[in-house]
Amino acid sequence: MRRPVLHNCPERRGATLVETAVVLPIFFTFIFAFIEFGHCFMTIHTMNSAARRAARLGVGDSKTTAEVMTMASEILDSAIDASHENVLIQVKDGSVFDDPTVDASTVDYASLPDVELATMDSETLFIVRIQVPYSEIGILGPRWITSLNLYGQSVMRKE
Repeated sequence: MRRPVLHNCPERRGATLVETAVVLPIFFTFIFAFIEFGHCFMTIHTMNSAARRAARLGVGDSKTTAEVMTMASEILDSAIDASHENVLIQVKDGSVFDDPTVDASTVDYASLPDVELATMDSETLFIVRIQVPYSEIGILGPRWITSLNLYGQSVMRKE
């Protein structure tokens, strides 16, 4: 025997509302996660671009570390407030990368010595490194995540 189709069945009233109430929070969580991750990756790309362009400036003979850091800061200002105290722009000695077997993930960048580009010897490697805490750039995420940092860097050889 065939069961009749119940279009206005009182037992099914509100089912769409309940299903929507279950699905919408999950859907919006995914949408907001895509927005947040997209913003983080845009910021990382901006930091890498700023580090690369600032390092290209520092390759020349007469450029100073302060000029390189100023240029990186100006480029970063297009995406974040680079003047904030938690945004760290460093110019470090990159001679650790002269060894082709070095694993970049094991390098302690904080312990590398700072350099002055104007007095640096020709053909010496240097690193322009930018660090920004996630809590400074997150647009939707929690501001209490203070241990997560985003990095951008460029390694170049002084000419």
